[in-house]
Amino acid sequence: MAEKKKKEKVKCGHDFATSCKGGAIYGLGWIGALIYYISTATGFWMGVLGVLKSFVWPAFLVYGALKFLGM
Repeated sequence: MAEKKKKEKVKCGHDFATSCKGGAIYGLGWIGALIYYISTATGFWMGVLGVLKSFVWPAFLVYGALKFLGM
């Protein structure tokens, strides 16, 4: 008779409680960036560009910080 192999649950090593904090911070930052870019848009297409820019706001943040620090 063939033995049935038991399926073992594999833990990924991530703690659900701590991994969600970064997502919440990014989500709040995304909402803030979305509101800022849409409110400063001068037309429809600038608003569309603002929505796209709001998805990559951390890149603008890091770029501005490195520029300020002179790196």
